[in-house]
Amino acid sequence: MTRLVNVSNRVALPGSRVDGGLAVGLLGAMQESGGLWFGWSGRTHASERTQEMPDIMHRQNVCYATIGIPDALFEPYYNGYANGTLWPLFHYFLDRFQYQEEQHAAYLAVNELFARSLLPLLRSSDLIWVHDYQLIPLGSQLRQLGIRAPIGFFLHVPFPHFEVLRALPECESLLHALLSYDLIGFQTEVDRQAFLGAARAVWGEKRVTAAGTADAPGHRVYTGVFPIGVDVDAVARAASKSTTSANIRSVAQDLQRRQLVIGVDRLDYSKGLLERFEAYQRFLEHYPQHLGAVTYLQIAPLGRQQVEAYTRIRAALEQRAGRTNGRFANVDWTPIRYLNRNFPHSTLMGLLRLAQVCLATPLRDGMNLVAKEYVAAQDPANPGVLVLSDRAGAAYEMADALLVNPYHTEGIARALKSALDMPLAERRTRHARLLAGLREHDVHDWSHRFTRALTAAGRERSQDDADLDSEPALIVPAAALPLNG
Repeated sequence: MTRLVNVSNRVALPGSRVDGGLAVGLLGAMQESGGLWFGWSGRTHASERTQEMPDIMHRQNVCYATIGIPDALFEPYYNGYANGTLWPLFHYFLDRFQYQEEQHAAYLAVNELFARSLLPLLRSSDLIWVHDYQLIPLGSQLRQLGIRAPIGFFLHVPFPHFEVLRALPECESLLHALLSYDLIGFQTEVDRQAFLGAARAVWGEKRVTAAGTADAPGHRVYTGVFPIGVDVDAVARAASKSTTSANIRSVAQDLQRRQLVIGVDRLDYSKGLLERFEAYQRFLEHYPQHLGAVTYLQIAPLGRQQVEAYTRIRAALEQRAGRTNGRFANVDWTPIRYLNRNFPHSTLMGLLRLAQVCLATPLRDGMNLVAKEYVAAQDPANPGVLVLSDRAGAAYEMADALLVNPYHTEGIARALKSALDMPLAERRTRHARLLAGLREHDVHDWSHRFTRALTAAGRERSQDDADLDSEPALIVPAAALPLNG
């Protein structure tokens, strides 16, 4: 029987806090499908072993397997190469991009550690699904260890245009590592085309045609677009139930009939928070009739605070929020409530349900699941309005949101005014269409479509593909696979 094996940098262990779109999406998919979820435990240790015996935990139909990472490797792997090199590069922030060969070596070493530690847990009938930029080389590492099972890779963040990607000294080896997979999945067609464009630039037009196909002996790689969704019913239940909790009732009472505008983002320069704070100040300047009638709650939990760029943005946001509050606040009203802390997922869903407007305005984002959770959390009888960046992957699916350029502060201010003043009938119409789209492409559809496509791609792998040194590649359009059944 085929078993699904998901591999990600972090694993959402039972009883732990679930943060981030990847963890939330994978948890929902794993709880339905079952299987093995493998990744980092969150611990580091002094040992420099090249293989770890995973800690195993079974809950219902999911086996959770986690390992630690050596202290000497963690910093250069995670805060260095993954989040100081690949993260800014993939999000088009070349001014924040930095590169050190030692960090790249640590990145490869951690991927090798993952591969060797995962190897004893694998079965020949497994379907292996690797997630995100931290683990790009893992498929190649597993192939070198003799794994012939189907291996797919899904990129949760954007894939950059080749002219950006080529800033990375080893961009060709990174692309070659991706060709060890049977299926490469992207959030949007824009990301998929960026990958195909990079492949053409590196290997030539004859290897990847305008239709997105290329041939080489012995191996076939498929690409596809699989936008991640949310568990709509679970979000709606959590949001509705949370409104009866003491915390949410207290917030509702404290608002005193003021309209609530909310933003929920991990503290990160890619989220457009500085631009958003500036836009809110412009809104207060241009529309003084809303002074005292609107509260903006921005939740920005700390994430990679050891990276210097995140320390700088935290200080800048605190200054900007303080400037706005100092200018506009009065004794019974604070325009911006800015919180650098985590909240339980159920509490966040309750806060999303309370809000009349959600500002999700990243400068660049692979998807943005907060935008989808906001829509799912709303009361259909009296829904709020989503203001969404056109640079988020979610914008390709959520045309009934108010789409904005995240760099255009005046445009965001006007969109916020439109959202707050929008008539109920229009809000209901927009919300109904958005909700229908979320239900059609929820987290379970995402998982089903990818695993069906990976199964089909695995069947195409040549049975006599014994020469791992041959260059793999047949890249074909997503339409060539039976993604919908």
